[in-house]
Amino acid sequence: MISRVLVPMDGSEMSERALEYAVEAYPNAELTVLHVVGEPSPLWGEAAGIAIADDIDAAAREHADPIFERARAIADEADGDIALDTEVALGHPVRAIINRADEYDTVVIGSHGGTVAERLFVGNVAEKVFRRSPAPVVVVR
Repeated sequence: MISRVLVPMDGSEMSERALEYAVEAYPNAELTVLHVVGEPSPLWGEAAGIAIADDIDAAAREHADPIFERARAIADEADGDIALDTEVALGHPVRAIINRADEYDTVVIGSHGGTVAERLFVGNVAEKVFRRSPAPVVVVR
């Protein structure tokens, strides 16, 4: 029985579809939405300001708030009472997801997300998580 599900979200349409799938497929499970704020790089964009913030954790949480608000809206639209937790991680998305995956029964992840530049230079997060995760992974398109 699936009782704990990890759903990484990056704000993309595919990550929202992954959460919608998780809510529908596992209505009685505890769902955790994980947003990973990446490491500094030339591709960082608006997240670069987090690296110079006085309180990095608070800045990362603020950066994740719109994604978590959307996640709560998706959960609220579903039938029933969905238990939804949120977490922010700092670092490389694949490592952050894999490091938490063994605490869950499954990981539900969107097939791709982010910008075209991120997909070209960072690689496909979903594919790497699928290959390396200690927990089963559902990839949603």
